[in-house]
Amino acid sequence: MPLGAILDWPPDWTLLRNVGIGFVAVLWLATAFWTFKDARRRIGNPLLVALATLLGLGLPFVGPIIYMFFRPPEYLQDVHERSLEIKAMEQRLVQLDQRCPVCHARVESTYLLCPVCTTRLKAACSSCGQPLDALWQVCPHCATPVQHVLPTLEDVSRARGLPQQQRQLPE
Repeated sequence: MPLGAILDWPPDWTLLRNVGIGFVAVLWLATAFWTFKDARRRIGNPLLVALATLLGLGLPFVGPIIYMFFRPPEYLQDVHERSLEIKAMEQRLVQLDQRCPVCHARVESTYLLCPVCTTRLKAACSSCGQPLDALWQVCPHCATPVQHVLPTLEDVSRARGLPQQQRQLPE
């Protein structure tokens, strides 16, 4: 092919039109795919995700803009993480404001007994005397294994029969 034929080559407008239409079609499908991906991250209901995707596909370029106006403001994962953080904060607040389960007087985490009603709140370590939580298997202060002794039915019935001042608390 001679060089002159290449330089005199007129532009083919149909080729440019087809390339432009292809570019617009790819951009349209990309915005619909983005709408689908974003809706999946923000909406928990699969039916609403499908509706948002159809909106992105059905109204080219306008559908994703409409979706952006009505989409939830945050991701589902962010909502879940925030709820976990709130639960953790509530648990910390509960630990700060501990109360006796019987008389609801304020008690500290180091109390073995309630100072108001003498209800046993925690067991003491047999070795170091530090208060132990009910689920601990080993004392964290002295590494002594914890022996959980549950009162028998006879001990409970005997303790109920005695007046408040005569009750002896099991060690």
